Amino acid sequence: MASLSTQTRFLLLLVSTIFSSLQLLQCVYCTEFEIGERGGWAVPPGNDTHMYNEWASRKRFKVGDTIRFKYKKDSVMKVNKKDYNECNSTRPEFFSNNGNTIVTLDHSGFFYFISGATAHCDKGQRMIVWVMTQDASVRITSHASHTALFSYGLFVIIVSFHFVYLN
Repeated sequence: MASLSTQTRFLLLLVSTIFSSLQLLQCVYCTEFEIGERGGWAVPPGNDTHMYNEWASRKRFKVGDTIRFKYKKDSVMKVNKKDYNECNSTRPEFFSNNGNTIVTLDHSGFFYFISGATAHCDKGQRMIVWVMTQDASVRITSHASHTALFSYGLFVIIVSFHFVYLN
C-alpha cells in the first residue's frame, strides 16, 4: 500500500480545516427563536389574534435561523399562503405534534405557520415569518466571534503541523 507524502497529508489536513471552519462560520450567525417565549405556542389570550404576527414583526429572521415551537396537546403546521389565510389544515407542507418542534428557516421569503388543532388558527394561533435575503441581512459580527474562529483555525493548523511533521 502506497503511503502519502508528508506534504500531501498536510495539504489534506489544511483543506479539511478550511472546510470545517467555513461550516462553523455559517452557524456562528444562526439564532434560535422561541415562539411565544414564556407562553409557548398556544391560543392567544384575550382574543389577541395578531399576537404572533406582532411578535414576528419585531424579529429579524435570516436563512439558517431556527424557530422552536413549544406546546401541549397541539401541533404546528407550515402551510402555503392560501391555506394560512383560510386556516386550512388539510394540506400542510410540514406537520409536527411532538410538543417541541424546531423548524429551520432554509430559504428567504415568507413562511406561514398555523395550529393544526381545531379552531385554534381561527382564534389567532397562526403566524407569518419573513426571512430576509442574504443581501438584506446586514451581518454585524462581533470581535469575539472572529477571535474564537481564528483561535480554532490556528489550533487545528498547529495540531496538523505537529501530526504531520513531528510524528
